[in-house]
Amino acid sequence: MSGKRRLRSPFALLLLVAYAFVFFSLYLMEPCAIELRVGTFAGSNWDVPQGESYAYLDHVIARFEAEHPGVKVTYQSGIRKSDYTEWLAGRELAGEMPDVFLIPQDDFNLYAGLGALLPLDALAKKDDAFALDDFYPAPLAFGRSADDAALYALPAECVPRLMFVNRTLLDREGIPMPQDDWTWDDFLAICQKVTRDTDGDGRLDQFGAYGYNWQDAAVTSGAELFREDGKASYFTDERIESAVRFANALHQLQRNQVVQERDFDIGHVAFRPFNFAAYRTYKPYPWRIKKATDFEWDCIRLPRGPEGRNTSPVQTLLMGISAKTKERQLAWEFLKAYCHDRENQTLLLSLSAALPTRRGIIEEAAPQELFGAEASGRTGRSPLAVSQVIEEGTVPYRFPRYVAAMRLADQEIQKLIDSDALEVNSMNRIQKEINDLLLK
Repeated sequence: MSGKRRLRSPFALLLLVAYAFVFFSLYLMEPCAIELRVGTFAGSNWDVPQGESYAYLDHVIARFEAEHPGVKVTYQSGIRKSDYTEWLAGRELAGEMPDVFLIPQDDFNLYAGLGALLPLDALAKKDDAFALDDFYPAPLAFGRSADDAALYALPAECVPRLMFVNRTLLDREGIPMPQDDWTWDDFLAICQKVTRDTDGDGRLDQFGAYGYNWQDAAVTSGAELFREDGKASYFTDERIESAVRFANALHQLQRNQVVQERDFDIGHVAFRPFNFAAYRTYKPYPWRIKKATDFEWDCIRLPRGPEGRNTSPVQTLLMGISAKTKERQLAWEFLKAYCHDRENQTLLLSLSAALPTRRGIIEEAAPQELFGAEASGRTGRSPLAVSQVIEEGTVPYRFPRYVAAMRLADQEIQKLIDSDALEVNSMNRIQKEINDLLLK
């Protein structure tokens, strides 16, 4: 018996080797998963608290991988927003750029100018399941180059800037809630009425506005700040000067007292411009309890100047494709899934403080989805009204030196306002300095 066992052992060993060879060959024949890398950052793009940074991205990835067997979508977590630009620049220098990546709007010119972004017009034109008209115009415009009007990125999410109103303070002062078509004169009149010393100690402790600046006035003045190609500025336009003087008039109401954010938080300020992500974050429980404990607040459009409109600037988070990606079509499909897919963009309302950039989603939402669980008949807002604000939002300037030019303008104009030093030739000097910068 023992001899027979020894005779069968070599045969069993050969059989085992044969099985191992077959399984190993089958393993080698299995196609490797295609990796698609995504560049993203932790936290909100809108500087508001966000519980699950990657909730929307994870949802898009799960759907995308289910619809694309053999594809694995990866991303590096834990990169803070403040470090993201530097991290992305490092990937570009190392030749390790993600296939698809988020782009804060102020960084768009940088990557478009470096040739780091894949042009999207050809991909968009030949895709029958995609239409650029599905996006709101202003967010879409952020992804176009000022040089050749080529499309290099799609809008992923957006937020308009609106005026937040302390309804409790206005009710206490006997002032009705302003309507969406209100003017600078209406705004100034209310601020004059509510700005006062309420406790008799000789110091102002109730204020009209916090955070409203000359740029808010300029947007609603009806004037253009720059030539479209960025080669000249128009700061001597009478409407721009009027906007600066209006901002100065509001500043003079404060009698050299500095209004703080805390003054608004505790209910001592009537108006504050905010992006809509802040409204969505702080309006519902528990953030409303932590941020504003004893007053009701609402939001309306920014007031307009004599020749302007009640329009709002719209901030946008973009997404683009690396010019060096080896998976061009797959990257395009993921870009569409993130920015254009209707089901995904609808879910953005519940997973982010931002708003969808695709038309038709916001106005179909229930008020509670947009304004929080506490939305009631008391608010004057409706989903349709918010959608219209974005639809009519200002289209951004896209020339490369725009950020630097606005930084210089803000610095110089704010000096004039803070010192109440507006003179006849003040804007002439500022325009010359800005034009010198633009022509360098």
